[in-house]
Amino acid sequence: MPALAVSALLLAAGCSSPSSQAEPSSSAAARQADAETAASAADRSLAVAAAPTGSTATATAHPGDSDGRAHRTKLSVSSYDGKTRRAVIASDTAPSATPSATSSSSASASPGASSAPHRTAVGDVIASAPAPGAPNGLLAEVTKVIGETDEGTEVQTAPAQLNALLGNDTAKGSVPVAPAAFDIDELLPDVDVSWSKTADVHVGPEGATVPLGSLRLDVRADLPTVGDTSASAAASVSGFVQVAPQVDFRYGGEGTDAAPASAYLGVSGDWTSGWSLKGRAGASATPVRIPFATLHADPVLQVGPVPVVVNLDLTCYLQISGDGRITVDVEQSLQGDFTAGGTFGLGQGWTPVSSSNMKSTPVRTSVTTAGSVKAALGAQATVGLYGSVGVVADLAPYVRGEGAGTVTGTDAVFDAAGSWAVYGGVDLSGTLRLQLTIFGTPVFQRDIPLGALHREWKLAGGGSAS
Repeated sequence: MPALAVSALLLAAGCSSPSSQAEPSSSAAARQADAETAASAADRSLAVAAAPTGSTATATAHPGDSDGRAHRTKLSVSSYDGKTRRAVIASDTAPSATPSATSSSSASASPGASSAPHRTAVGDVIASAPAPGAPNGLLAEVTKVIGETDEGTEVQTAPAQLNALLGNDTAKGSVPVAPAAFDIDELLPDVDVSWSKTADVHVGPEGATVPLGSLRLDVRADLPTVGDTSASAAASVSGFVQVAPQVDFRYGGEGTDAAPASAYLGVSGDWTSGWSLKGRAGASATPVRIPFATLHADPVLQVGPVPVVVNLDLTCYLQISGDGRITVDVEQSLQGDFTAGGTFGLGQGWTPVSSSNMKSTPVRTSVTTAGSVKAALGAQATVGLYGSVGVVADLAPYVRGEGAGTVTGTDAVFDAAGSWAVYGGVDLSGTLRLQLTIFGTPVFQRDIPLGALHREWKLAGGGSAS
């Protein structure tokens, strides 16, 4: 009996030993999982990057999800009708072609989580890259499941807001817009377009090399003249605009009442231009604007798992005003940068952001007879999300000449029988639009002016009364 008792005790100890060893191991694994979850929740910063060209990425947020975050999905928008807001959502069985651009914090958007099958349901919020019928991308909430079709599930949708997808996450980044991504419509006969990118270099006119990532437009336009053209040179404006635009995006997580704590949308970039104004143009006090090219691009920002489609339009133009009495031959070059956009904070709401740092150099200056003239070679930019314009910015570098009597000069050497002056300058103006509420911010009642940024500097001048 004692031997049997000892054997039983040893048997019991042997049977219980694996259990006692497994318990600490299981607890350690649980503690590690809890720590990883806490770390993921603490750092919810999403990376912002340019989505691959031709990306068809789609993200969804589902009502009732425990983490409340968006996930990449195999669903795709196969068609969309902007008038009825009906969409057909297909299930893509192929692996997602868009790599995750999230930081390490976006573990919930891992391939395993995103590959889970899901049927479209009422309450789903869908963000899609440009798709058939939705060239500006689509951000919508499913309000009704209509039924199945050969192409997928037909649903009724309503406009949605980004905070439904981004929630408490934060994101900040600037993404350059590739020159080749623009669709360009040349509005005047004498417009040349140049750009350069890796393995695809386009050289500007007269051998001028275009920096990598920049887009250059050269233009020449004749202007109506005043009086006898034999007495003054035919009026014309010619020059180039070279710009490297980028889209700036920021989202600051949830603040109060489901609104983000902060947000920003804008456009910025490097700017170079050079132009000349010759002759005596038939100008008027009211500026005459002559668009010479329009450009459109729909860059997709991959904000974590969410494809954020930005719509960028640029209209390049010539503008002239004056009294039609002065004859000039002015040429200048200008270089610098600019920023325009709107920023949101819970305390102050939406406020404008505008800045420009430009420096110009006179190349040739000649002013003859009394009068005044102002010519600009500028661009108007509109920036929006998923087809809703949020920011309108107008950047207008200009040259202004005025004279009394007769003054002429070349290369800063002047013979004056009167007074004269030539100025360079830049005007930056614009508007914040109601559609910026797409971030989930409170609605404001009217468009908000960006405020006019005006800087002017003297290029040359002098003379004395005769």
